[in-house]
Amino acid sequence: MNEKGELTLERLTTFFTKIMHRYLPEPFTIAIVLTIVTVVLAMGIQGTGFIETTVYWGNGFWDLLTFTMQMSVILLTGYVLAKTPIVDRLLNKAIAPIKTPAMAIIMATLIAGIGTFINWGFGLVIGAIVARKIALHVKGVHYPLIIAAAYSGFVLYGSGISGSVPITISTPGHFLEEQMGVIPLSETIFSLPMMLTTLAILITLPIFNVLIHPKRKEDIIEIAQPDVQVHEQSEIAATTVEEDTFASKMNNSKILGIGIGVLGLIYTVSYFSTGNSLNINSLNFIMLFLGMLLMGTPARYFNSLLEGIKSIAGLVIQFPFYAGIIGILAGTGLGTTIAQWFVTISTPESLPFWSLISAYFVNLLAPSGGGQWAIQGPVMIEAAKELGASTIKTAMSVQLGDAWNNMIQPFLLLPVLAIAGLKLKDIMGYLVMIMFWIGIVFCTAILLWGYLG
Repeated sequence: MNEKGELTLERLTTFFTKIMHRYLPEPFTIAIVLTIVTVVLAMGIQGTGFIETTVYWGNGFWDLLTFTMQMSVILLTGYVLAKTPIVDRLLNKAIAPIKTPAMAIIMATLIAGIGTFINWGFGLVIGAIVARKIALHVKGVHYPLIIAAAYSGFVLYGSGISGSVPITISTPGHFLEEQMGVIPLSETIFSLPMMLTTLAILITLPIFNVLIHPKRKEDIIEIAQPDVQVHEQSEIAATTVEEDTFASKMNNSKILGIGIGVLGLIYTVSYFSTGNSLNINSLNFIMLFLGMLLMGTPARYFNSLLEGIKSIAGLVIQFPFYAGIIGILAGTGLGTTIAQWFVTISTPESLPFWSLISAYFVNLLAPSGGGQWAIQGPVMIEAAKELGASTIKTAMSVQLGDAWNNMIQPFLLLPVLAIAGLKLKDIMGYLVMIMFWIGIVFCTAILLWGYLG
C-alpha cells in the first residue's frame, strides 16, 4: 500500500477510535439498550403489545444458561491451563522469536484464527492469552490493537469446523432436514469457495491489522508490565503449604491431582476412539483435566481458578439479557420479518449475498449462532427453495454474516476483555476498521460464489 493509502487508514482508525472512546458505553449498558430497542421494534413493526413482548423477553431470559456455563468453564479452564508451568514455558518459547510489533500483530491474528478454525471456544481464549503474552514480550506493540487483532481471528468461526450452521445441517435429524437434507462438511466449510475465503482471511487479515498499527510513538499504548515484587509474593502465597495436617496433605496431594487428571484423559481417549467429535463440552473436559494433571495438586489448581473467576463476571450477568432479546425475536416474529425484508429483493444469484447482509443485522440483536439460525434459517432456506437458489450457499452466507457482525457485537468480546484487562472502548475503534475489511472479503466471496459458483 502506498503512503497515501496508509495515511487514509491511519486517519480512519484514529477517527473511529476517538468516536468509540467518547460515545461507546460499557457492554452491560449496550445489552440493556439493545433490549429496549428490540422491545420497541417488536411493538412498532410486529404490533405486539407491551405486556406480550415483555413476557417473550422474560420467558427467554434463561435460555442461554447452558451456553453461559460452557463459556464460563472454557474461560476458566483455559486461563488455568495457560498458567500451568509447562504450558507457560511452551508459550514463552513459541513467542521468543517474535521481535517486532508487526510480527507480533501477525502472530496474534494467525494463532487466534487457526485456533478458532479448529474450535471457536479454544480460539477465543487462546488468542487473548497469547496476545497478552506477546505484548509483554515485544516492545512497541500497541496493546489495544494486538488484543483486537487476536479477537479478529475469531471471524474464522464462520468457516471453521465448529461453526453452528455447518455443524447443525450436517447432523442427521436437524430441524431443517426435510427442507434441505443432511449436508456434509465437505460441501460447506471444506468446499472450494469456502476454503478460498478462509485462505483469503488468513492471508489478508494479519496484513491489514499491521497496517492499522499506530505509526507515531506517542500514540502507542504498551501493556503495563507486572510488578515483579507483587508477582513473586503472590506466587509464594499460592504455593505456601498450610499446617501439616491431614487436610493440608489432601489439598496438596499430587496423587489426587495427577490421578484425577489421568482419569479424565483416559476418558477422553475413549471418547474420541468411539467416533465422537470435538465440541465445546469435550474441549472443556480436556482443558479441565489436562490442567489438573499439569498443576499437580487440587490446591494449586483451585488457587489459579480463583484468580480467573473475576474474568467471567461480565458474561454471567450479560448473556441472559441477550437470551431475552432472542426470546423477543423468536416469539414476536421480529427476526423472521427482518429476514423476509431481504428475501423480497433477492434473486437466485443474489440470495446468498442478501442472506449475508440480513444475518449481519440480525446478529446485532441475536448474537448466538445457533439461536440466530433457528430464527433465520427456516426463512432463508424456504426462500432458496422458492427462488431455485442453492440452500448450501444460503446457509453458509447466514453463518458468515453472523461471524462478520461478531467483530463489533460485544457478546463474545467479554471473555477477551476480561483476560486483557481492557474496556470495550479501548479496542472497538480497531474492530470497526477490521469489520470493514472482513466485509469486503466476505461480500466479494459470496457475490462470486452466488453468480459464478
